[in-house]
Amino acid sequence: MGREGAQDRGAGGVPASFPGADGAVPPSAGAAGLRARPLARRLSAHLRRTGLLSPGEEILVAVSGGVDSVVLLYLLRFPLADWGFRLSAAHFDHRMRPRSDEDAAWVAGLCRAWGVPLVRGVSDSPLRSEAAAREARYRFLQGAAERVGARTIVTAHHADDQAETVLFRLIRGTGVRGLGGIPPRRGPFVRPLLPFRRSTIEAYAAAAGLRSREDPTNVDVRFARNRIRHRILPELEAIRPGAVEAIARLADEAREFEAARDRALARLESEAVVAEGPDRIVLARPVLLTYDPPTLAGVLRRILRRFGAIPGRGGTAAAVEFTNSGASGAGIQLAGGIRIEREFDRIVVRRGQQRATGAEARDRPLAIGGRGPGEGEAEIGGRRYRIRWGPNDARGGGGERFDPEALAFPLTVRGWRDGDRVRLPYGSKKLKKLFGEKRVARSDRDALPVIADAQGRILWVPGIARAAVAAPRPGRPAFRLVVEDGGPD
Repeated sequence: MGREGAQDRGAGGVPASFPGADGAVPPSAGAAGLRARPLARRLSAHLRRTGLLSPGEEILVAVSGGVDSVVLLYLLRFPLADWGFRLSAAHFDHRMRPRSDEDAAWVAGLCRAWGVPLVRGVSDSPLRSEAAAREARYRFLQGAAERVGARTIVTAHHADDQAETVLFRLIRGTGVRGLGGIPPRRGPFVRPLLPFRRSTIEAYAAAAGLRSREDPTNVDVRFARNRIRHRILPELEAIRPGAVEAIARLADEAREFEAARDRALARLESEAVVAEGPDRIVLARPVLLTYDPPTLAGVLRRILRRFGAIPGRGGTAAAVEFTNSGASGAGIQLAGGIRIEREFDRIVVRRGQQRATGAEARDRPLAIGGRGPGEGEAEIGGRRYRIRWGPNDARGGGGERFDPEALAFPLTVRGWRDGDRVRLPYGSKKLKKLFGEKRVARSDRDALPVIADAQGRILWVPGIARAAVAAPRPGRPAFRLVVEDGGPD
């Protein structure tokens, strides 16, 4: 992630200046200070209305040195001092451009002058992309918050950032959820400046006499987001003043719509789920079929997200189509290693591309090396089986008998595999089809033991079928095989 430096602490108060701050000046009084006050009042009212922050709360402020974060720190430290926030600041050097360490030194001077403890971090190596920088920065901020004991991390995202994010997602093909943009709160991260325009923040900084350091890469229009910020948003404002606020309101409404829809879908999902575990969720297909297509799509997307999948439009449509018309015993593979299968009147969503990468990967098969008596255990699909074998006159009874001369040892007790076939008196049949005819659910099939010989022939599936091979001959010794269900492992 990077290295964290020691906290830089300064004395309290509001000094007139501080060394090494590139001319940054303290809060000013007089006419400029009076002009600056409305934003502070609006922010205080916004916090009271939303409850995003609480009086006396321990807060970590992310400070890049840019005007947005400097204004945010100033507002929380001085005009909103009556809230009693216990403030710390954090700065992360991504090392994405030359002399970025000077920004860190500048922020350190600012925090010393304003009496705010600072946690500094620096990337171990220069980061090459905005995505990598964001991931490293957020990881650092969470570690810094733990270090200072803060449960809340505030960032300086504002309405222009919101509009930029919504437009960026829109041109990439987002749905309604993506139109929600940046949430005011997600986990420990809080964005109290989201309702306010960047121009308002810049005007506040000018009125209060605050200076800042801007990252020159923020004006590089080779980056898509910068083109949106510096070209598209101003053009939209020229076409229709207030466009940025309108896009930000759209984000608010999209989040509210998604929240209400999620609550409704959660109730419908609970009606359809009949069983669930860490690796699979079983749904009642008759219940799902009562939902209209958009609602069914929403329920299935919620299920898929529980496995960490992010289904696109095509994947969602495939899941809906399979639920409506897929044959029992069939299945489809979705992105993210998720499989959807139909088992008669059940729809099963499971992890893993096929059984060989799921249940079978955890099986403990058993090998039977020869005709002599023996016993052992196998684990198939999470169930334990006790197996005994030997000559027909070996202890105990039950099981199935075979002609030992017709068996190809070693025999194996294992789980079933796609493509397995068993020879029956009327011909060969795939186990998958046989399971369907006997209405064995796919999830139950995974726990069935299959006995095969060294030639790959299926000899016996206890409780399902005994192959028409290696039948014992009258008057000749037989080989007996007994399989007992030992229950879940």
